[in-house]
Amino acid sequence: MSHHHHLSRQLSSSTGTTVSRQTLYRCLGHIGLYARRLVRCVPLTATHCRLRLTWSREHVLWTPQQWSCVMFSDNSRFSLQFDSRRTLIWRAPGTRYHQENTIERHRYGGAGWFVWGGIILGSRTDLYVQRVTMTGHIYRDVVLEQHVRLFRRAMGAEFLFMNDNARPHRANIVDEYLQSEDITRVDWPAYSWD
Repeated sequence: MSHHHHLSRQLSSSTGTTVSRQTLYRCLGHIGLYARRLVRCVPLTATHCRLRLTWSREHVLWTPQQWSCVMFSDNSRFSLQFDSRRTLIWRAPGTRYHQENTIERHRYGGAGWFVWGGIILGSRTDLYVQRVTMTGHIYRDVVLEQHVRLFRRAMGAEFLFMNDNARPHRANIVDEYLQSEDITRVDWPAYSWD
């Protein structure tokens, strides 16, 4: 049953008055409620929140010079599955991110394309695009070997590499490779705002 039908039935059962959908929408608008889609967010545990706060506090006083040595890398998976996002809710302005107005969705599902890239002050890597799922082996052989290693060699020992905690990035072969190439990784909390 749609949200407006539910509201209409509640009103009818409590007051005996029947109203049209348009009247209901207009009345809700007069009190500051408008139809909006739920905001998607990843499910965060108390531990995730604590780790995010700790990371932020550790890096809040970093200088621009320190940040200029960090390569930020990120990847995104583009799903080929359809998500209509047709679920609407009624909410007041300024309440978009309130818990009752969000719906938890894991970031990816289904077949798609994987895209990786890195940026550093004044430069960037080429984008790496692939159709297959990212594994630790592919991450090491393509992303690290063909992209990150080159920046590390050009910048020297000050170079820091930041990636998220995705499983392929934390594989033993990746850790061993980073250590063998003397690439220092900046820790990044799981489910971070990247």
